Amino acid sequence: MLRVGAVTYLNSRPLIEGLREMMGDEGKLSLNLPSRLADELAASRLDVALIPSVEYFRQPGLKIVSDAVIACRGPVWSVRLLSRVPVRNIRRLALDVGSRTSAAMVQVLLMKRFGLRPETVELAIEQTPEAVDADAVLLIGDRAMHPARGVYTEIWDLGDQWCRSTGRPFVFAMWVAREETNTTQLATWLSQSRDLGMSRLAEIAEREAPTHGLSTGDVYRYFTDNLHFTLGAKEIEGLEEFRRQAEALGLVGNSTTRVH
Repeated sequence: MLRVGAVTYLNSRPLIEGLREMMGDEGKLSLNLPSRLADELAASRLDVALIPSVEYFRQPGLKIVSDAVIACRGPVWSVRLLSRVPVRNIRRLALDVGSRTSAAMVQVLLMKRFGLRPETVELAIEQTPEAVDADAVLLIGDRAMHPARGVYTEIWDLGDQWCRSTGRPFVFAMWVAREETNTTQLATWLSQSRDLGMSRLAEIAEREAPTHGLSTGDVYRYFTDNLHFTLGAKEIEGLEEFRRQAEALGLVGNSTTRVH
């Protein structure tokens, strides 16, 4: 039985629609935070996982097993930098521990835009952004969608910032497995699940909205306007650009992994 791990956040719902039923007795699906999925894959507690894209470059011996991804081609809404000072003056940055890709992404963007390399501290899942001692906070997922009003001087949508500065999409997470794992059938299921989810976006939005404090319309627009779920040529270019810039800052080591 294949052990498959997916992200707990709203953005993964179109990717896993019907996946449990497709796998049947041949696979078991569990949900967790992106960073924890990467750790479980590295520890061989999972065979396949929807992991942060930066972890694909950090961990040797991995392969992308599907063209189903979580990406954006503009504003993403659910990944935000909230700053109490003008962004160019950030000296201490709190990073949401849930996703390592967004943590690397914001550091790349701050360096690219202002030549900044702020001190970083962790923002725990149970910790409120308002309580952390930092000039700015990186938030991801559902809680990034509901920032406290009137508290922050500047708010960056990191998807928007990335796409404007590079002219390329950004890929936040993709389905990855160790090289030796046989994923032929699973790759088909993952694409089929994504395609099924895309055909049911209105239903998924209606189902998920109440548990996320959003309207059905908000969730539907999030899926259709903010997210992109297919790994195409432009997304591969964006991944390679992210790898190069993260590597230049020492955030992925000297990675030999290339997108393929």
